[in-house]
Amino acid sequence: MPIYTTPEVNPLAGLISLITFFLFALVMAYLSFGALGVLVALILEVFIVVIIGLRVIDQYERGVVLTLGKYSGTKQPGLTWIMIGVQRMIKVDLRITTTDIPQQEVITKDNVPVGINAVVYFQVESAERAILNIQDYTLAVSQYAQAALRDVIGGIELDPLLSEREKISEEIKKIVDIATDNWGINVTDIKIQDIELPADMKRVMAKQAESERERRAVIIRAEGEAQAAQRLAQAAGVLAGTPGGLSMRTLQTIEKLNPDPSKTVIFALPVEVLEGFKELVKKVNGK
Repeated sequence: MPIYTTPEVNPLAGLISLITFFLFALVMAYLSFGALGVLVALILEVFIVVIIGLRVIDQYERGVVLTLGKYSGTKQPGLTWIMIGVQRMIKVDLRITTTDIPQQEVITKDNVPVGINAVVYFQVESAERAILNIQDYTLAVSQYAQAALRDVIGGIELDPLLSEREKISEEIKKIVDIATDNWGINVTDIKIQDIELPADMKRVMAKQAESERERRAVIIRAEGEAQAAQRLAQAAGVLAGTPGGLSMRTLQTIEKLNPDPSKTVIFALPVEVLEGFKELVKKVNGK
């Protein structure tokens, strides 16, 4: 995030130069025009000081004012004025800022090397602390987030890393937020953008997923066959207990053997014959 400042000069040297210039102007005015010239010169000098010292602060900014190098206040949005040569104002943007965490090569807890990049969203809450307590808060937030990301990822195994991104991001955010609170920075969110795995690990994971799919397919097929066997057993019981049921089923099977109407197979067997055979078998078994 850019920080806008007035030209950085030695405040004491600037004040001495400004006073010297004004005194020289007054002397020249007196020598040229007398007392009236001095009065006109004073009016012009005051006007110049007022015009040069005017500053405009946007609604989303705050102006940190240093007077002779010492913090003297924070200017609110609108038109303001600083004393040239004595004061210096640093504008701080209070809008939410995003900064990228470049890809980090980290080894997880189960010794798998991964490449991870993320993005940090933060906002300046105290302009004076962001200027007085840290030199470059944007760089500091980015570097601290990198270190926190490496520490957190190094203590997590690969499977939780792939399935619990939100939880890991929240843990990193808490660590960075605590550290940056003294800088007047509020870390609003941290998002893990991409997790890059080694090519060998990708192939192994693909084989694992394929094996899992095959296992599910075999289980589903076996469950289907078991259900079909149960249904067939129930159907056989129903046919056996129904008079003429097996004969009807036999005729249906013969009909399906040759669906061509020009080649018809007729297999006629009276039901009484079957009943006679059954009675004969019962008598033989009885003797």
